[in-house]
Amino acid sequence: MKHLITIIGPTAIGKTALSIQLANHYKCEIVSCDSRQFFKEMTIGTAVPNPKELAAAKHHFIQNKSIFENYTVGDFEKEAIATIEELFKTNDYVVLVGGSGLYVNAILQGFDTFPEIDSAVRQEINAKYEKLGIGYLQGELKKQDPDYFEKINIENPQTLLNPQRMMRFVEVCIGTSKPYSSFLNQTKNERNFTPILIGLEAERNVMYNRINQRVDIMLTEGLLQEAKSLYPNKELNALQTVGYRELFSYFEKEFSLEFAIEEIKKNTRRFAKRQLTWFKRDENTKWFHFETPTHQIVDYINLNKKI
Repeated sequence: MKHLITIIGPTAIGKTALSIQLANHYKCEIVSCDSRQFFKEMTIGTAVPNPKELAAAKHHFIQNKSIFENYTVGDFEKEAIATIEELFKTNDYVVLVGGSGLYVNAILQGFDTFPEIDSAVRQEINAKYEKLGIGYLQGELKKQDPDYFEKINIENPQTLLNPQRMMRFVEVCIGTSKPYSSFLNQTKNERNFTPILIGLEAERNVMYNRINQRVDIMLTEGLLQEAKSLYPNKELNALQTVGYRELFSYFEKEFSLEFAIEEIKKNTRRFAKRQLTWFKRDENTKWFHFETPTHQIVDYINLNKKI
């Protein structure tokens, strides 16, 4: 039986350290599903594992793409599943780690199937977006699929600012005359492995303090300089990310530096809260305090793996 040990939880909770410890214990490799750590131009602001961590266990999907590539969650699913299946040829375990719920679900469950949409519909929506901006897409989704709009607004409001994702939602609604959400939760793809879900959590004040400390460390490591180098490409989808957006506003003199830093901390805390809301929906996840000794987590895995 092949087991995908899946480590989830909010940002800055210690997922990377645990994933390396488990990979070393089971003598296996790590597949990252952090949707911002894919990009080689983004290092400090995405908390990419450092060289020592990368050397401690073999990682996949870390800084393997460019921000200039149009890399979707569907692309990731295909590539990651192929990698996981290859790894399972020589090992009964693979560790999956990341805080991007949509990308975790893509691996564990696969995607829903959508009908083909007439290209004319896509072109018309794109033309209206070019003329009216993201507000047009938001308003259209709220009209066409109000329940899904509210779901996104609660669980992952950043998506409402992502033109590519929003255009996709709207084109499905208009092209099929059905809500986008009506195509969700269909029969998923079969997987040739058994996931074991491990969640890491902490008291809210501890979690928030860890986030604040991480932001401070990022700044000492050169986040400001990294953001400045990326600023000329600030419109790219990959850069619509907490930690960069706020500094772009500083560069444009909308924020003071002090205010931008506080916004990064605040928005990261909000993001962590949404991550927990997303992950807590899965009743199959076993949650551990982030300071739980690794051997206790190993004991849980060994007791719950299928022979």
